[in-house]
Amino acid sequence: MSLKPVQFLAVTLTALALVPAGAHLFELPNKIGLAQEQYFIVQNIYRGWALFGFVLLPAIAVVLALTVMLRRHAVAFRYAGLALVCMLATLAIFFAWTYPANLATSNWTVVPENWVSLRRQWEYAHATNAVLTFVALCALTLSLLNSSPSRERD
Repeated sequence: MSLKPVQFLAVTLTALALVPAGAHLFELPNKIGLAQEQYFIVQNIYRGWALFGFVLLPAIAVVLALTVMLRRHAVAFRYAGLALVCMLATLAIFFAWTYPANLATSNWTVVPENWVSLRRQWEYAHATNAVLTFVALCALTLSLLNSSPSRERD
């Protein structure tokens, strides 16, 4: 596959990953202080959002492919590599903090005793992932801008 389609897929899939992440980031200030009953009611809006998570794995795969394709082009390679590290970090954060909170609350249908700390863990993990995904999108864009037409044949 040539460089341009891989660049397009990398940017598009990363942008799609930013949609739910950005929503989580911008809802945080309004949700973090809600009382238990309100918070658990609001969490119901995320039913079905797990499907958005499936875009992350193809995004990582395509960004990895792009990074490999750009290995001989220092600046574009570094930006693509940064994007890859950010995307991998979002996956690690999800499994370290978000997923355990989802398990402990049965996807926010069960109220455990430590629900407040789980809420904080869940919300800030999502906020961190939003920032990392945005950095990845910016890095991919910079990678694209730093790849010259003469390098497209690689």
